[in-house]
Amino acid sequence: MSQDPALLSLIEAADALNAGKLTSQALVEAALARTAAWQPKINAYIKLEAEVALKAAKAVDRARKRGATLGPLAGLPLAHKDMFYRSGQVSSCGSAIRRHWKADVTATVLERLDAAGALDLGRLNMAEFAFNPTGHNYHYGHAGNPWNPARITGGSSSGSAAAVAARMVYGALGSDTGGSIREPAHLCGLVGMKPTWGRVSRYGCMPLSHSLDTIGPLTRRVADNALLMQILAGADPNDPTAAKEAVPDYLAAAKPGSLRGLKLAVPRAFFWDKVNKPAAQLLEQAIATFAKLGAKIIEMTPPDMNMITAAANIVVSAEAVAIHGPWLKTRPQLYSEALRARLENGLAISAVDYVDAQRWRSMAIAGWLKAMNGADAVFTPVVAAATPSIAETDLAGKPEAAKVIASLTRLVRPINYLGLPGLTVPAGFTRDGMPLGFQLVGKPFGEAMLYRFGGAFEAKLPAYEAVPG
Repeated sequence: MSQDPALLSLIEAADALNAGKLTSQALVEAALARTAAWQPKINAYIKLEAEVALKAAKAVDRARKRGATLGPLAGLPLAHKDMFYRSGQVSSCGSAIRRHWKADVTATVLERLDAAGALDLGRLNMAEFAFNPTGHNYHYGHAGNPWNPARITGGSSSGSAAAVAARMVYGALGSDTGGSIREPAHLCGLVGMKPTWGRVSRYGCMPLSHSLDTIGPLTRRVADNALLMQILAGADPNDPTAAKEAVPDYLAAAKPGSLRGLKLAVPRAFFWDKVNKPAAQLLEQAIATFAKLGAKIIEMTPPDMNMITAAANIVVSAEAVAIHGPWLKTRPQLYSEALRARLENGLAISAVDYVDAQRWRSMAIAGWLKAMNGADAVFTPVVAAATPSIAETDLAGKPEAAKVIASLTRLVRPINYLGLPGLTVPAGFTRDGMPLGFQLVGKPFGEAMLYRFGGAFEAKLPAYEAVPG
């Protein structure tokens, strides 16, 4: 195969393995070659396990040669945000507090990928304890955007987005509590799924906000994302919050096709208020593309999104400080100034405010679903402004940090509060060469419908073909 194997999509690489056209060793070596070239520029990894991965790849190749029955991802190199526990191994969660901490359980999501045969190349960079949307990390170094390393990746799944965008791995897991999959996917030109709350088990994953946290994949293509979700989703006896809802065929849903008969709602109020002109032009073109694919575009008047955002902020702040309270008391100096200041804000939230924010959720969800007016999905921007630089967002606990956080999460955080699935899909590039995506929001457990919309759009506008130089 003349093409660099690292440039294949996840499914293309898996098909080449299963057809005997490539070996797992060749895929791992290609991924490591990309890593050697890109890691110094973008700092995607906290810990690379090259020798372990090569040894595992050779074992898979031997098993395949023997004719052994293998999983759908057998020998495929992935890597994951450093918050998914693997028993007996370090999981730093991007922090100094857990720099040497070893887990005593393995995350269900890793067990499922292991069972499918995927290889794990290492632990990817992330915002400290997953609580920063810029991707800055003051303990392990900031991650850089492969399209322009001076600019942010977005966070908190910074290393996951950077590694997949730079073609260092074929896919990666991230977490999304207030946009931490969808926003980095948008900024790095990827497909990112924040599933319905409870769709994917969180057992063995570092918590930030128990009632908002979700786990999902970042990939280059929609079908790649659907395949990983097929493996990840489903009930888990170790996680009572993991839904028992049947898992549909996501991969079939992602196949390109007509959208005739489907409705796509566009909420102009709130979501479009601050979108800059270059982004608005690309987003309008995307909406027009959906119309050409057969979807009926309808207007949507959303409920009070400012109230929903305020409630989401109350919930995440209160639940995060509850988790971190003991460490804040005993070793506050081990937190970065930026994170410590943000966590301490949660101490000002009263129990009454937190209970009210939780009590109002069912009404907010009902209000949103009613506003959809029979639409199959909702189309929104992800981030309103251009991708900022690492330097200009390096505010480390300054008052201006709150404004930056709000600007990056404003259009995605409400969807976490509503518990709904959200899929980021690349829409193209702005004039300065930076990626831009859009967000598709679905009904509860409506991931398959989002993949249907995303797969149809991607076939018409294959932004994934561009590779950062």
